[in-house]
Amino acid sequence: MATKYVLVSGGVISGIGKGVIASSLGVLLKSIGLKVTAIKIDPYLNSDAGLLGPLEHGECFVLNDGGEVDLDLGNYERYLNITLTKDNNITLGKMFQLVLDRERKGDYLGKTVQIVPHLTNFIQDWIQRVAQIPVDSTNETPDVCIIELGGTVGDIESAPLIEALRCLRRRVGEKNFLHCHVSLVPVINTEQKTKPTQAAIRDVRSVGLSPDIIACRCSEPLKEPTTDKIAMYCQVDPAQVIAVHDVPSTYHVPLLLESQGLVPILKNVLHLDNIPNPSLIESGAQTWQIWKNLTATQDRAFDTVKICLVGKYIALQDAYLSVRKSLEHASMRCARKLEITWLDSSDLEPETETTSPAAYHKAWGSLCTASGIIVPGGFAQRGTEGMVAAARWAREKGVPYLGICLGMQIAVIEFCRNVCGIQAAQSEEFDADAEDKVVIYMPEISKVTMGASMRLGVKTTHFQENSGFSKLRKLYETKAPTINGSPATASDPKISTATADGETTSKPSPNGPPIISERHRHRYEVNPQYIQKMASHGLDFIGKDESGERMEILELRDHPWFVGVQYHPEYLSRVLRPSMPYLGFVAAAAGYLDEVMGGEKMGGMVNGA
Repeated sequence: MATKYVLVSGGVISGIGKGVIASSLGVLLKSIGLKVTAIKIDPYLNSDAGLLGPLEHGECFVLNDGGEVDLDLGNYERYLNITLTKDNNITLGKMFQLVLDRERKGDYLGKTVQIVPHLTNFIQDWIQRVAQIPVDSTNETPDVCIIELGGTVGDIESAPLIEALRCLRRRVGEKNFLHCHVSLVPVINTEQKTKPTQAAIRDVRSVGLSPDIIACRCSEPLKEPTTDKIAMYCQVDPAQVIAVHDVPSTYHVPLLLESQGLVPILKNVLHLDNIPNPSLIESGAQTWQIWKNLTATQDRAFDTVKICLVGKYIALQDAYLSVRKSLEHASMRCARKLEITWLDSSDLEPETETTSPAAYHKAWGSLCTASGIIVPGGFAQRGTEGMVAAARWAREKGVPYLGICLGMQIAVIEFCRNVCGIQAAQSEEFDADAEDKVVIYMPEISKVTMGASMRLGVKTTHFQENSGFSKLRKLYETKAPTINGSPATASDPKISTATADGETTSKPSPNGPPIISERHRHRYEVNPQYIQKMASHGLDFIGKDESGERMEILELRDHPWFVGVQYHPEYLSRVLRPSMPYLGFVAAAAGYLDEVMGGEKMGGMVNGA
């Protein structure tokens, strides 16, 4: 079967939900036994997402190979249980740079290098090459490639990309290409307005594309007259107009699409008469049933777990998208409704008590009533003293705490100051002239080049011999969850590694303590010179890198859950398989940690142990 391509574009406004819809289309295709990969195309001139501001563009997602990519690739990996590469994220800047590199090498010798055909052909070749890369545990070529075009059709910067996609449709053939355009149907004075969608479809057709499916985002279900009107003015059948209204969670979107008959449309347009690997049909059906059970379980959860996220970028919650999704995965596993309080760490600092007393007291009120406190990653000094205060509250009051990357370093600074008596303890990132730099710049990291210069991608962490007490280690060693009675992963004493489909697998460990693989993104590390003093005061570093010199995991012994990790476990959390640090944290906050560590099945959970 020739590779099939599904293009998802958007109109009217940006941030309309193309990523979730693209991922949901992939879920439906996998449910019928197809192997699916995904590519995100962004029209900006940056080479990658590594230097984009989180308050403008959301989080930077990190892949196994160290690629710093758009956050939508995180959606693809989470929904489709696949592992992508940095080549799966195309930016216009990257394409320009590579074409110009080829021109300098003489690859276009004697030719005038132009947007058409040289750039557009290069983009098409790139898409077709990446579409052939295996991304799951079958290690087979994908059957379908989902392509999401960022931005909105009509933006001037998207023109070369749209032309390349128009040519790609012609190159691969109509029966191998499906176009889904996402538009907006606003509700004004109770009336559903179709003019924005009509204009959006005109814009799409003016550049040579013709959508096979029109996905209409709306705050409420589309009324039949609205659907008929869009179908008539946009020259499609009513069945091709899909309503994507607001639902309780994004995990309901695949069910919403399936309920409107989208699978038969996909099969018809893409000529999916024969599934290449029949053995995957049963697997796909089973996964689909699990997905439906998962959303039903989420709907039936009534008890709430209250988590306080103390961060620097809370003005845009997408800056912590993977963190939020990992908390959701863990809360569903614990049969709890997740309630996140988004707390600006600056509001916890003494200066705020003077400048904005209401914000200060509200912030501390939220922190004091939370069941768990998480401090995620971040850069620079702003708000870090508020994070230190939050870590101290969690440590002293026995509130479950999870520190991710910067959050682990914050826990180190707080412990050194308030337990070890090192009053001047600080990070070199915040004060290069600090007397006691308990967190330092990693010596191998460039101080000149910013882009792609951090410690990036999958790295191994070795649990230490003295880590037998560790709750986190027990979770990594816990018998693997089962799905419909079948093991989801192996359950022997283990080395945990990230496989092709992102799953943490297990195999016998030759040396006893487990070795895990997680994704990293950092420039700073805990100063090894202070490790002994912290250990003598009760802070154990139970996980280190392969050299034994770089601290990866810390954990307090006599605490319900006080864990810091230098890596970013949220990058490998999956809908049906939560990340272990997040699962332990949420379980501790919900009062279910003993059950989770013991591998006991919780009522109604689809992937309980």
